[in-house]
Amino acid sequence: MPTPPLFLLPVLPPGDRVVLDGDEGRHAARVKRLGVGESVLVSDGRGTLLSCVVAGVRPDGLELDVRSRLVAPQPEPRLVVVQALPKGERAELAVEVLTELGVDEIVPWAASRSIVQWSGPRGAKALEKWRRTAAEAAKQSRRARVPDVADLASTAAVAKRLATSTAFVLHESAAVSLGALSAGELPDSGDVVVVVGPEGGISDAELAAFADAGAATVRLGEPVLRTSTAGAAALAVLSARLGRWS
Repeated sequence: MPTPPLFLLPVLPPGDRVVLDGDEGRHAARVKRLGVGESVLVSDGRGTLLSCVVAGVRPDGLELDVRSRLVAPQPEPRLVVVQALPKGERAELAVEVLTELGVDEIVPWAASRSIVQWSGPRGAKALEKWRRTAAEAAKQSRRARVPDVADLASTAAVAKRLATSTAFVLHESAAVSLGALSAGELPDSGDVVVVVGPEGGISDAELAAFADAGAATVRLGEPVLRTSTAGAAALAVLSARLGRWS
């Protein structure tokens, strides 16, 4: 039996009746064409998940009866990916796949060798697109928590973040493999941060800044992955090591 579709509302009302309206309601009624008696999931994107049944159909939304309400706990430790800005459609691909694989936060990074640069209205528009992509991917993967997409970070801001986390920088020439880490080498709480460089690679100055902040340099394997897929591969390794997929 297929999993019911998931819709997002910014605020979930108390009680046993929810009106799904706005863009989500119109999509459910007009595009999905959901009818009375069908199952639906509704979340606030912050962990609360309602299991509902359609009680009525409006021209611009649905009336839902709530059958159950649960709150998904925040996973510990949190998995954070610092993603250097990819070019073109690969940016949305990176955000989409990271979200589907369970990332808790994505930090866009203005690396020195990133071809793409965010500035002014263009940067604000790109950031909003990342956030929309994360929300859509969370719905697709039935996640009750939409990952945070932070504001664009400089190298200095990333280094500051790494200093207070268990941090790893992906680099093809590293001697240590991320896959060789055991669950005992990872923390039980806090943030585990993975830094993914741009297509042109992480500069020596950036590597030095991250090393000074306490980050370890690790590799994934023999193949050199694109910036849009390296974070997803690292996330899969860490999820297995931390028991998220057990």
